[in-house]
Amino acid sequence: MMSTDRIAELSTISVDRAERVARAKKERHRPSSPLGPNGKTLVIAADHAARGAMRAGTDPLAIADRPGLLRRLCAALERPEVNGVLGTADVLEELLLLGALEGKTVYGSMNRGGLLGASFELDDRFTAMRPGAIADSGFDGGKMLLRIDLRDAGSVATMEACARAVDELSERGLLVMLEPFMSSRVDDVVRNDLSPAAMMQAIGIASAIGSTAANTWLKVPVVDDMERVMASSTLPSLVLGGEVPHDPDHTYGRWADALALPNVHGLVVGRALLYPSDGDYETAIDTAVSLL
Repeated sequence: MMSTDRIAELSTISVDRAERVARAKKERHRPSSPLGPNGKTLVIAADHAARGAMRAGTDPLAIADRPGLLRRLCAALERPEVNGVLGTADVLEELLLLGALEGKTVYGSMNRGGLLGASFELDDRFTAMRPGAIADSGFDGGKMLLRIDLRDAGSVATMEACARAVDELSERGLLVMLEPFMSSRVDDVVRNDLSPAAMMQAIGIASAIGSTAANTWLKVPVVDDMERVMASSTLPSLVLGGEVPHDPDHTYGRWADALALPNVHGLVVGRALLYPSDGDYETAIDTAVSLL
């Protein structure tokens, strides 16, 4: 377990922080494959704060506690079966300084401009990591969110930006992780449509984004009729965790069923494991590991 003192030391690193981060990026040991020996992967997601999404379960500011988040992330990454992490540059660089990314697959989160609750939420601009920075950092891929509202013109700008990013990541031989949804505003709040038909539509659109899909992996939620939904693409896919579940056992069961599908190669989970309703995140992480 990463010590509280080690995490507290991050606040005292100032003058030589950039130099230490650069050295850690250069010296980091990278895995040879995004998948573990069992052909599956478990990636921990930690990019919520950049979009202003601080809630986990009933705590509206759970993710705002950065030492607490880092403690949970380090506990997860200490497990050999946890293959990687997804985050924005600030989180990833802190994990680098803590030595938590050795041998792990690292994905830079890219378009975080669609701030939660903003009028421009669906014009989800690339305000975080760019393909060049991901490559220069020695990271392994980039993740982008693609929410499409057929009644919101901001969606097409996001689509175009995602297409450029897919091309730029692919040109560098980096993995593309694309998270698609059909979305709409309900009472001025953006909601994702999790019906099977909507997910199949979103997957069809996302699969065609960019000049090549050779490096594209999809990041999708577990929905009803999952076997039919996943048959709408042959691209490698990862199941996302979503919100903290009220019934964890039911959620774990749905994840397990999805993992049995031929093109589902693992899980990308954040809040559901790091902030479980009972507070026991270590057991939640171990349970996710056991599903693989």
